[in-house]
Amino acid sequence: VQLQASGGGLVQAGGSLRLSCVVSGSIFSINSMGWYRQTPGKQRELVAVASGGGIATYADSVKSRFTISRDTAKRAVYLQMYSLRPEDTAVYYCTARARARPLSSMIDYWGQGTQVTVSS
Repeated sequence: VQLQASGGGLVQAGGSLRLSCVVSGSIFSINSMGWYRQTPGKQRELVAVASGGGIATYADSVKSRFTISRDTAKRAVYLQMYSLRPEDTAVYYCTARARARPLSSMIDYWGQGTQVTVSS
């Protein structure tokens, strides 16, 4: 199972970026999918997560600026980021809580991360 994230880059403050993440490999079912971010010396923090039922949860710092969405058929999750700030600079990781086989446990799978840099 692999999660391939893309869409990061360098953007000026106030700009926008759209991150994408696709799950590949043998998966029986996917529950939640989401995005975390991490900066050097800090713990990885939740940015946004979309539950299996489609409920979205956001970190307070990104509410009203970021939007998470999913395409179940494509096994993909997206993060549309608007009004980016220098403090949004981080490596963004996508994650999927999934079951590989019908009777297996749910496992959190992680992508490799994509760098987002916001210049002031």
